Amino acid sequence: MALSDLGETAMKHLQIFRKLLPALPPVLGVLFIHTALGAAYIVPSASMQPTLKIGDEIIVSAPSYGLSTASLPFGYAFAQMTQKRIFGHLPHRGDIAVFRAPANLHETWVKRVIGLPGDRIALMDGRILLNGKILPWRDTGPDQEEDSRGHTYSAERYEETLPDRIHHDIVKLTTHGPLDNVPEFTVPAERLFVMGDNRDNSADSRVSVAEGGVGLLPIWNLQGRAITVLFSWKSIKRILVSI
Repeated sequence: MALSDLGETAMKHLQIFRKLLPALPPVLGVLFIHTALGAAYIVPSASMQPTLKIGDEIIVSAPSYGLSTASLPFGYAFAQMTQKRIFGHLPHRGDIAVFRAPANLHETWVKRVIGLPGDRIALMDGRILLNGKILPWRDTGPDQEEDSRGHTYSAERYEETLPDRIHHDIVKLTTHGPLDNVPEFTVPAERLFVMGDNRDNSADSRVSVAEGGVGLLPIWNLQGRAITVLFSWKSIKRILVSI
């Protein structure tokens, strides 16, 4: 290639750069807002019923657990580069955490944090044993579970109490399901044990990554804490619902 051709190519690239330059500040601004302040996600499944329903658009506080590359729009590309978090700290038990799914980092999932590093976890007939103590349940009556096809099933609703008197509702179809019994284990460092509030329909930490579940969630995967339902694409009644 002649020097004159190189000069013309460089000029063309410079002109393209000058045209794109005015768009850089708003693009960087969007990335900053998404990463450092918050973002919105639409709930696609029934795994967090009754707390979150299919079609809910939830607002997520991105800085809740510090910042990592997982919070970036294309964060999946950085998974093998760094696992560090800036100003990072652990979630609280009971937080509704939004994270990159370990089985597919392109996807964002949402579950409730039950166990922290060092906690001993077991399940017996659907009941959680946390550090040797069974979490209290209070039966609040019949409920219904809705799947992604709009089919509904009869269920029972319970109020579960975590340490520090953190209350949340769950639904159960049975106490003898395939995920209702788990031998005791200790949550390792840099991992979390998370569960869906829809206890019989959630591929959470009780299901391995190889089987399409969450397994023990790496802390790096955290993107933030869900704080409210902004609105629902399926129900006009679900506007600014506190979670």
